[in-house]
Amino acid sequence: MMRIGVDGRELAGGVRSGIGRYLVEVLRAAARDGLECLVYGDGRTALPVTLPGVSLRRLDAGPTLWVDQVGLPRCLARDRIAVFLSPYYKGPVWAPCPVVVTVHDLMFIGYPGSRRPLYDLVMTGLARVYAGRASTVITDSEYSKRSIVTTLGVSDAKVTVIPVALGAEFKPEPLADAVMVRYGIVPPYVLYVGNFLPHKNVPRLIEAYSGLGRELTDTHQLVLAGGKREHRNDLERLAVRLSVAGRVLFPGLIDDAHLPAVYGGAALFVLPSLEEGFGLPVAEAMACGAPVAASNRAAIPEVAGDAALLFDPENVSAIAEAMTRVLSQPELSARMRRQGLARAGAFTLERTAGRVVALLREVATGR
Repeated sequence: MMRIGVDGRELAGGVRSGIGRYLVEVLRAAARDGLECLVYGDGRTALPVTLPGVSLRRLDAGPTLWVDQVGLPRCLARDRIAVFLSPYYKGPVWAPCPVVVTVHDLMFIGYPGSRRPLYDLVMTGLARVYAGRASTVITDSEYSKRSIVTTLGVSDAKVTVIPVALGAEFKPEPLADAVMVRYGIVPPYVLYVGNFLPHKNVPRLIEAYSGLGRELTDTHQLVLAGGKREHRNDLERLAVRLSVAGRVLFPGLIDDAHLPAVYGGAALFVLPSLEEGFGLPVAEAMACGAPVAASNRAAIPEVAGDAALLFDPENVSAIAEAMTRVLSQPELSARMRRQGLARAGAFTLERTAGRVVALLREVATGR
């Protein structure tokens, strides 16, 4: 039986991330195909699901660079790993088996709005080394592939585009009263799910919401669901300044078990990001039956297809206009729900994480 190694240090207990979701779906696809997977983690790592053939190996503690380049390769050799998957841009420069790295985006280089010339130079150099040494580079979108080829200097043929998988749990679910009470959600509501980092552009979403007019803000709550408090205080102050604090809810992290129903219960899901290597919440919201309005930047149009209303994320009036159209036109909302459900079919396990596992097989066998 082929044995696959996976860097699972992103799977920390109580933490949700896009990379973590990517890993879980790859593990599910590998288990479905009957492969043995060893997930290499640290002291914080916890497998969020129990799957046949998937087990956790804890790496010895130490400086990250030492673990990445010495400790991890030793484990790969000891465990006779056929191919190793990193869910990050980095991986062992030397390894006893082929290494496949995943570059979801290049936001770790030239982060929007920041000026870090020395840092960006160093990170670009490291990323070039990791990508150059890897057998294959996986990325989530054609948008990210173009950036990788241009910035990291790897050949077009070395980069494979495989969209991120949607978990089977993302489907229309009724929004129970107990869930609404737990999070303070009062329908109808406009929903955002994600962190509050600057590239997510949440301040402009709040500004757009405040400009909808009383008829819509009095009837539609704005729910900003995110697990980290970073930047949240600034957003709360902005809501106060715009006189919408009483209508803007910060429920914190929504439990995985409740997230599909919270998505599906939304009158509108909005993703206003300035930069995304994929934009998984767009696909999740569509799969759960929510109409979606989203930024026309980066990889988001690839994910949304023709099933979302796209807007210029730097134009507050354009965001507000898109929101107003969906919230005030029931026929448009219903049509977008149907189109979104159809679009979500492009991100099944077979078309996404299943392709990652197939690629790992090919790399391991040298085909």
